[in-house]
Amino acid sequence: MNTFSTQVTQETFGTIQTSNGIQSVKKFTLTNLHGVKVQLITYGAALTHLFIPDKKGQLQDVVMGFDDIDGYLSSHNRYFGCTVGRVANRIAQGRFHLDEVEYQLAINKGDNHLHGGNMGFDKLIWQAYAHLDGRVTFTYSSPHMEEGYPGHLYTQVTYKLTDSNELIVEFNALTDRPTPVNLTNHSYFNLAGHDAGSQQLYNHRAQLFANQYTPVDSKNIPTGELAKVDDTVFDLRSETRLGDVIQQVPGGGYDHNFVVSESNVKFGNTIPLAAKVWHPESGRLLEIFSDQPGFQVYTGNFLPTDGSLVGKNGTVYTRHGGLAVEPQNFPNAINQPNFPDSVLRPGSDYRRTIVYKFSIQ
Repeated sequence: MNTFSTQVTQETFGTIQTSNGIQSVKKFTLTNLHGVKVQLITYGAALTHLFIPDKKGQLQDVVMGFDDIDGYLSSHNRYFGCTVGRVANRIAQGRFHLDEVEYQLAINKGDNHLHGGNMGFDKLIWQAYAHLDGRVTFTYSSPHMEEGYPGHLYTQVTYKLTDSNELIVEFNALTDRPTPVNLTNHSYFNLAGHDAGSQQLYNHRAQLFANQYTPVDSKNIPTGELAKVDDTVFDLRSETRLGDVIQQVPGGGYDHNFVVSESNVKFGNTIPLAAKVWHPESGRLLEIFSDQPGFQVYTGNFLPTDGSLVGKNGTVYTRHGGLAVEPQNFPNAINQPNFPDSVLRPGSDYRRTIVYKFSIQ
């Protein structure tokens, strides 16, 4: 349990020239009793740094990102650490019908809509404040028809770091009209260190608590089928070294939605365990709990191989350099009647939680 000993400091991370003039981007640093440190910025309500001890007690930053605001503003930013919305993942052809009205969203990934559009929640400056107990809350008010979505959506994202080395992320939203909502965090992890590269990522052991996944077509849109993982490269129900399977996955790595199975292991007796990732050399173990019905596993297949993506401390990030596990509703759920309902309606409160629990194994 958190004993409210997390310390929070605030400083300026950078400035952005906007249509409303120069706006400041704030950075918050959360530090717990063990020296675990989380850094967050108001641009994209993003997680930029996460310093976690290894089995020798050495702290290392285990998430990919940039040193300054210019990196996050650049075309090289692949959603590092950000809050994704209004709808994470893909919507086929950026089109959906809701209550007999057709809506057309921005097309920003091939023929489809991805991660909220051209100016999704990841590319906006959020308001933020720190609580006395060490939490930090980010808020954003998305106007009706922003990026084509109906309804005024008021969104909150709260980060809490406990003394048990858990980072808890809570998502809340309210709307004045029916609208699809699917919020998540898009951090890329490498438990050997953000700069350790693909060879160390291949040494990670992954275990997914998923009996099914959602197969996709040639444009990465789910077909609507819930397929069993049995006898496929998607069966990671037993601890599996990523390097032993990643090249066998069509497309050269994972970029797939898995269906969370019923698990006996829960956080706070309510939030199921979705995935475990372990790096034996450092001993770092990451357990991801979520009350979402699915989670996207993405192994950075589309990160460049030409040396053009330079991240923190001058590190060149390349293909398979990080692993994103994004709890979510299923991709294109708004267009698939057999997928979990993604529509938030007036009078209902959208509440979802992700827990990243770190320990040594």
